[in-house]
Amino acid sequence: MDHIVIAGNGIAGLTAGDTLRRLGHTGTMTVVGAEPHATYSRPALSKVALAPGEDLDVGTLPEATHGATELRGRSLTGLDPARQVATLDDGSELPYDGLVIATGSQARRFTGSDREYTIRSLDDAARLKGSLVHRPTVTVIGGGPLGMEVASGAVGLGCDVTLVHPGTPMELHLGPLLGGILTQVALEQGLAVVDSMVSAVREENGGMVVTLTDGTELVSDIVVTAAGDLPATAWLEDSGLLVDGRLIADPRCRVTDSIVAAGDVTFIDHGAGPRRTPIWTAAIEQAKVAAAALLQGDEAASLDFQSYFWTDQWGLNLKMSGPIPHGTEPLVVKGSLEERSAVLHWPESGTAAALNMRMPIPRLHKLARETVTSV
Repeated sequence: MDHIVIAGNGIAGLTAGDTLRRLGHTGTMTVVGAEPHATYSRPALSKVALAPGEDLDVGTLPEATHGATELRGRSLTGLDPARQVATLDDGSELPYDGLVIATGSQARRFTGSDREYTIRSLDDAARLKGSLVHRPTVTVIGGGPLGMEVASGAVGLGCDVTLVHPGTPMELHLGPLLGGILTQVALEQGLAVVDSMVSAVREENGGMVVTLTDGTELVSDIVVTAAGDLPATAWLEDSGLLVDGRLIADPRCRVTDSIVAAGDVTFIDHGAGPRRTPIWTAAIEQAKVAAAALLQGDEAASLDFQSYFWTDQWGLNLKMSGPIPHGTEPLVVKGSLEERSAVLHWPESGTAAALNMRMPIPRLHKLARETVTSV
């Protein structure tokens, strides 16, 4: 392939570009990224937005080795796979021999109000940080990792925070045991949790009103919406690549022979139905596989990696390797659940977790795969 275009300059785009070079691609490459910034650690956004001081340091990623031409602050508006041409936001065309789609996703929103915040970009984090220094009252919509991390940081800054989430926060991501522990700690530290769904949000009298499904209204100075994301596929609507609105790739992350996809924009179909895995580590592993498939075709290995997730909230650090454990009690390998510091193992599901306890990631992966527990 003489020229490869990488759509997206997040971690999936960066990893794909570097992997292509490592695997021997000597042609030219162009990376198109909607953000004006170089690739940064997106999981760090909720932390820098809520840390004291004005610093917005999201950490240093390894410098790119792909040597591509980078078009930052630019976006793609269309794609013609038959002609192998992508259209840029100024109407110009960008031809390719191979295409990596890694445009990520966009935060869900309820309104267009400036008082509704999301955290999807470095600019989003800066805007929220500028608001929280005034200690507004805050309603957080969504009790997943982002919502709980935002709530934790805002409470730590002295804000009065209410979190709205149906069921137990974090349970869908960590299972009932760990989700329950984090929720209990949050309550102890002053978070108000409302078990409900949101039907509407509006700006009114200089504040925000969140209407719940039972008609209850919650009033606060600002709203932070952390209720999921939407794959960034608008530019692909006329491409013929979408299936029921989804960009679906095979286990080698291939969409066509000359197009691969990785990261939050992608649904991978392993045979049991397309599934999207919008986490940082999945984007990295998918990008490696996608790059190999673009160059090697059927000779490339299929996607196969151990899922990994981490979060810092309410003074606790949690790392988990393997699928979400449901309905089974873990073996306590080390430490104590009562002290909220333990290494846990669910042999039935192949999952291990380190709650507020140091453990190298390779050892955590190894433990998750073991049938007997030892550290």
